[in-house]
Amino acid sequence: MSKLEALLSRLKAHQHVLIVAAADHDTMPADSVLKRIAELENAIAAVEAVMAEENRE
Repeated sequence: MSKLEALLSRLKAHQHVLIVAAADHDTMPADSVLKRIAELENAIAAVEAVMAEENRE
C-alpha cells in the first residue's frame, strides 16, 4: 500500500467514525462536527486527485 493510499484510508476511517457517532444522536450534530466531516471530505478529494494525477504520469 502506498503512502497516499494509507493516508486516504486513515482519512476515510476517521470521517466514518465521526459520521457514525453523529448518527447515534437524535439531534443535529454540532457545527464543529459537521465542519470536521466536511474538512475531511475535502482532504479525501485532494488525496484522490493526487493519486489520479500520479496514475496518469
